[in-house]
Amino acid sequence: MLDRIHAQRLADRLRDAGYTYDEVAARIGPQGLDGLARNATLPADRALDGADDPQATLIRCFALQQPVPHSALRALIGDAADEPFLVAGAGAGCRAAIEIRPYAFDDAAGEHAGWLASDLTPILDGRLAQPRGDFVLGLSPASVTLAQLTVRTPVARALDLGTGCGVQSVHLAAHAAAVVATDLNPRACAMAAFTAHLNGVDLDVRQGSLYEPVAGEGFDLIVTNPPYVMAPPHASRLVYREGSYTADGLMHAVVTGAPARLEPGGVLQVLGNWAITADQPWQDRLAHWIAPTGCDALVLQRERLDPYEYIELWLADAGLVGTPDYRRRYAEWAGYFESLGIVGVGMGWLALYRNERDQPQLSIQDWPHQVHQPVAAAFAEFTDAVTTARLSDEDLLARRLATTPDVTQETLGRPGAEDPEHIVLRRGSGFGRAVEVDTALAAVVGACDGELPLAVLIDAVAGLLAVDFAALTADLLPRLRTLIADGYLRTLDPPAI
Repeated sequence: MLDRIHAQRLADRLRDAGYTYDEVAARIGPQGLDGLARNATLPADRALDGADDPQATLIRCFALQQPVPHSALRALIGDAADEPFLVAGAGAGCRAAIEIRPYAFDDAAGEHAGWLASDLTPILDGRLAQPRGDFVLGLSPASVTLAQLTVRTPVARALDLGTGCGVQSVHLAAHAAAVVATDLNPRACAMAAFTAHLNGVDLDVRQGSLYEPVAGEGFDLIVTNPPYVMAPPHASRLVYREGSYTADGLMHAVVTGAPARLEPGGVLQVLGNWAITADQPWQDRLAHWIAPTGCDALVLQRERLDPYEYIELWLADAGLVGTPDYRRRYAEWAGYFESLGIVGVGMGWLALYRNERDQPQLSIQDWPHQVHQPVAAAFAEFTDAVTTARLSDEDLLARRLATTPDVTQETLGRPGAEDPEHIVLRRGSGFGRAVEVDTALAAVVGACDGELPLAVLIDAVAGLLAVDFAALTADLLPRLRTLIADGYLRTLDPPAI
């Protein structure tokens, strides 16, 4: 593998040849980009139209996995063309040994343009190839989602747990003073270090399982998309997606081990799977994991698959479709799930907040609805929202509340009717929540502009509706607390925890 100095020289040569995200996107167009996202190279190849200029040569080699002349590649990237970690073969049949993918992002932490290093895509243009056991996955929908939900508040120390190719570390480096990346897979550690070198990122890479490499250390933010696939134990385990734990034991270990590694106020964010069993609601099962941690939690189950859907998904990912071993492995997985009483698999997002409350807030919900990416801000606002929602009645009534800017109100009813049949408050960002309210609650929320205390607004609405102030207050406060916790309303002066 290239060291930092040689990797930076390679980055300079890639940049000089126009092998950057914006320039490659302009060259192959949206159809070429979309095709590569589907593991189809033909749209991009047609866009190149037989060209063999420097940029086209690099696109063909490192993005399309096509052979290029070694002499042409060496003229572009110098001695790196002779590095076996990067390039295989010689002469006219020279090929990339790994993928070097142009990558750019613009999020709350800033802008960045660079590259990601990973193993070559094993499923390309309809060709199925079983990946090596220590395969290092590149950019995937899961890694993109994790980046979109990660809180981007500046922090002192961040941990990329199970770093893989290092994509999360590149994001974290934009808003963390120090980033540690760990992985059980030595090849992943090497790949993440190379990605960091290409991007000029200072990254402390450590090999080891889960939190073992950072024992005794604390972090303000931990992010992970762990190898959560619940495969039966077998010799051909794929390290990037399958742990050695039974069922969702790895997810359990990630969650229960986090508080010891989180600083006060620290956050763990996980993209993962959990087992759904016949003997217990999934919400109760996860609450049983989380409650002993003493942390606040926000868990959203985004999708539920039955065992057969889940098995088919991951057997296809392993390149087993159409192979003689497919039916045997399918039966093995199905028997494994049945033996464990697994009737479904939940897929979603989990966040722990070490807020050290006497009574932690556990919000565990099914949320298959459309969301507005990135959802990082929705995770970031959770702590202050819960704190405000838990104020005493007296303190809350004295607060000046304002509606969040993304809140809109919808009214539904029959044409000509004096009053609407339904009033819905909807958030236009984050989780895209919507809630139906009655006339009194809608009136109070509509009056929340940050100018007057909540008690004054409720009193005014009570006068308009000719109802008792105390009775209306008792009716509205619990529902207002829910709206505050869900981010519809905010106080202008958030209290400390």
